[in-house]
Amino acid sequence: MSQSQYPLQEQPIRRRGSENLDRFIPNRSAMDMGRACGWLATKCQENPVSSSPGKDAYRKQLAELFNMNSTRILAFRDKPPTVETPSLEPSPWVHQTKPVKPRRSIPQTSERTLDAPEILDDYYLNLLDWGSSNVLAIALGNTVYLWDASDSSTSELLTLDEENGPVTSVNWAPDGRHLAVGLNNSEVEIWDTTANRQLRTLKGGHSSRVGSLAWNNHILTTGGMDGQIVNNDVRIRSHIVDTYRGHHQEVCGLKWSASGQHLASGGNDNLLHIWDRSVASSNSPTQWLHRLEDHTAAVKALTWCPFQSNLLASGGGGSDRCIKFWNTHTGACLNSVDTGSQVCSLLWNKNERELLSSHGFTNNQLTLWKYPSMVKIAELTGHTSRVLYMAQSPDGCTVASAAGDETLRFWNVFGTPEVAKPAPKTNPEPFAHYSRIR
Repeated sequence: MSQSQYPLQEQPIRRRGSENLDRFIPNRSAMDMGRACGWLATKCQENPVSSSPGKDAYRKQLAELFNMNSTRILAFRDKPPTVETPSLEPSPWVHQTKPVKPRRSIPQTSERTLDAPEILDDYYLNLLDWGSSNVLAIALGNTVYLWDASDSSTSELLTLDEENGPVTSVNWAPDGRHLAVGLNNSEVEIWDTTANRQLRTLKGGHSSRVGSLAWNNHILTTGGMDGQIVNNDVRIRSHIVDTYRGHHQEVCGLKWSASGQHLASGGNDNLLHIWDRSVASSNSPTQWLHRLEDHTAAVKALTWCPFQSNLLASGGGGSDRCIKFWNTHTGACLNSVDTGSQVCSLLWNKNERELLSSHGFTNNQLTLWKYPSMVKIAELTGHTSRVLYMAQSPDGCTVASAAGDETLRFWNVFGTPEVAKPAPKTNPEPFAHYSRIR
């Protein structure tokens, strides 16, 4: 195969008509043969002598007679064809450079700040969540408030008695209508926020406060200070269906993967566990998929990657300060980055390969990282105490952060997606038939 036959090779430009230029034959009837012969004779004389007056007169007469003043020696019957200019259109094989995407502008200040009085400054709790119906739930002391992002209205959902409070965790069900509320007295309440009424109370799963919650369709997973993790099927009377035992201290982080197959749990014992639902349900409550011991402080911050299903990011407390990335299929640690301060929460950007972390002492900042290089893109400051809680809006653009300084701030850190994605269809589960709940 010749070189020109290989793909992706720049081909030489060939001029049309050039292959026929040597086919034009001189026309003898249009030639000045006398003058040509005279020139040839002159050139052959090595020592030319000066012409006499008679010869000059003779040459002049010949020139007038044969019109030898013409400078053309050769002539052709037809004019040679005009050479066509090669097309400037780009070849389909030539690589086209993509337009450079403009750099996104990230506001360095929060776009809105709300008061959050009596919010607990407790690293092990989870007191903030943003539901799919665009309503933010926040626990302030014994009370749970709802803030509707569509009209900025605030309403009170519940207030506990002193013996049952304070509220230690909140988490929205996938339908954006039902809210799970963990209590200091070891119980969990399920609320219908549209009807503003309590549906049921889950008891018996824990012996102390419930600081972490995570929904997986109709399964509500709860983590307690007793170190236990309980799966509750909210559709049935005997709601406890699985109990995972692997932590020795308080469970402060729980996150289900998007597939609902794997659960990540972090505890105050510096352990990170990956649980496989199918394995854990086969009468093996202590059989975790992976037991990861690389962190040197409590593991609260957990987030599954939206663009790689087996990628998990975790953050360690004040004695660790690291963000670690895990391949949950193999249990391998892919990378570890020392952030310099306590990692309180983590969120992935749904539209770009970026990760947002919130921190405690000493800067109390939010940091935006480029993944996988983990180069800092921006640092957002404004909180004056550790930023314990973060939640992401349903469209993935806005982040709410709550801190021990009793403020709730909203950041337009992730920008606007290029193409608006259609809203997911609301799943009526898990409470489509809540009349069955006892």
